[in-house]
Amino acid sequence: MNEQSTRIFRAASRAKYNEGYMPGFGNDFETEALEGALPIGQNSPQRCPYGLYAEQLSGTPFTAPRETNKRSWLYRMRPTVQHIGDMARIDLPHWRSAPTVGESDLPLAPMRWDPAPIPADAGTFLTGMRTISTGGDVHTQTGFAIHTYAVTESMESEVFWNADGEMLVVPEVGALRFFTEMGVIDIAPGEIAVLPRGIKVKVLLAGEDQARGYICENYGDHFTCPERGPIGANCLANRRDFLSPVAAYEQRDGEAHRVVVKWGGTFNACEIDHSPLDVVAWHGNYTPYKYNLRHFSPVGPILNDHADPSIFTVLTAPSGTPGTANIDFVIFPPRWLVAEDSFRPPWYHMNVMSEFMGLIEGVYDAKPQGFVPGGMSLHNMMLPHGPDAEAFYGASLKELTPQKLDNTLAFMFETRFPQQLTRYAAGLPTLQVKYPDCWQGLRNHFDPARPVWNGE
Repeated sequence: MNEQSTRIFRAASRAKYNEGYMPGFGNDFETEALEGALPIGQNSPQRCPYGLYAEQLSGTPFTAPRETNKRSWLYRMRPTVQHIGDMARIDLPHWRSAPTVGESDLPLAPMRWDPAPIPADAGTFLTGMRTISTGGDVHTQTGFAIHTYAVTESMESEVFWNADGEMLVVPEVGALRFFTEMGVIDIAPGEIAVLPRGIKVKVLLAGEDQARGYICENYGDHFTCPERGPIGANCLANRRDFLSPVAAYEQRDGEAHRVVVKWGGTFNACEIDHSPLDVVAWHGNYTPYKYNLRHFSPVGPILNDHADPSIFTVLTAPSGTPGTANIDFVIFPPRWLVAEDSFRPPWYHMNVMSEFMGLIEGVYDAKPQGFVPGGMSLHNMMLPHGPDAEAFYGASLKELTPQKLDNTLAFMFETRFPQQLTRYAAGLPTLQVKYPDCWQGLRNHFDPARPVWNGE
């Protein structure tokens, strides 16, 4: 293969990977499913091409600074005022919003759960949602809710939008298709998707009969890529690897659809006679997106010690206090461990930030036993945690050589808010009531006569 054909092959491969998507984080995109549907040189012409309606979707106030202003212009068959009808309050009892203070009467402790089985009748993305913890207050647009989801049924004629916050979706079992009003996003375990506040979506099973995973519902400022500081311009999550969908629409007039809206912690529904996923073209920077976690480029210590887990932050939702996140999304991917004369797993600590962890695949190095894919743990504000006894002694006594930490993909939602456990999570039969026993095997090795501990 000559040099020119190699370049062509590589270009074609990248195009195949990005098919149906536009690369870049926070870019100002434009896309049309029908040629000529986008107005040229203006947002709201007197008459839009093809008889479409122009509608602006604002994710920030009009007066937000240019660098943080989020908005997109949608060109659709009907404006959203025709996508809602007579709303009626409905009940999704397991999807809770902050605050949920006082729901759990469990005593204070680090907590861990085994995976909850996927019920055969879990239903759709909406009915299969289960809230684990919350913090802050949905009514003041601060804080979050953390959920798990189980799906056994697609939302074929049901569309949802969340007015309370954006949703970061982390699959663990099964693939999902998000048919949004701005295009289609497919994700599988090892990928994530972010659905911004107010974006209409229906969630479909993608080739399998069930799916399970985790969700962070962020009430605060939008997720963004963290600053790299002294790391410089490269590594961590590179903006080019985030993908937003190209325009796609469905025209289903005369077919009954149900529209569900989450607003102020309540759920409201109406029936309409068409699909609201009718955007033929759009432009702007307020868009759903996906990211492949396998593209994360980790950095770490290459001489000694174990760095703070913040070096593995993929996305951060800032608060009003610099350096203190409303919520961070952190991963622990495959990587090389090379630090000399160092305890390589995470160290023991207590943290003003609260940490919810999930495992997507493999084994987490600090908890080789009892923490399995689909499980979760909660180490709340100022509660101690760290490696279990097996991990401590294994790491303290082993011969240190370069080691590839493979077969692993864990994540953490870390937040400045204390996490309030829901009644559902407190009552789960998969709760490991003896979880703190994993540290009981740690012994007191202190001997004032022996400055060097030899492992005895």
